Amino acid sequence: MSIVENIFNHIPEKISKELCQTLLYNNQIKIERVISKGHSSAVNDWYDQIQDEWVIVLEGQAILQFESSPCFVTLKSGDYLLIPAHKKHRVHWTDPDHKTIWLCVFMECHANC
Repeated sequence: MSIVENIFNHIPEKISKELCQTLLYNNQIKIERVISKGHSSAVNDWYDQIQDEWVIVLEGQAILQFESSPCFVTLKSGDYLLIPAHKKHRVHWTDPDHKTIWLCVFMECHANC
């Protein structure tokens, strides 16, 4: 029998560093819950992942930056996007006053990676 979990359960009241929790992992997919509160990537610290990443902000707000573009991408509750493998990006900002809860799905890249 499967155990029902809730994405909003077991969230600490105070977090000093970004919290990442793997919810599911196998050979083709990894699903993580990430909780941020005022966290961001270092200025020149770019994610360069070998997998495609589909991300949704379930609660809160965040701003992403892509190395290939001078524009910033703002995400609020309910917003999602697909970040192709090797598209360098970073978290520019998350709300310092409220928790931002992300759901990140990493998928094996089968196109010219």
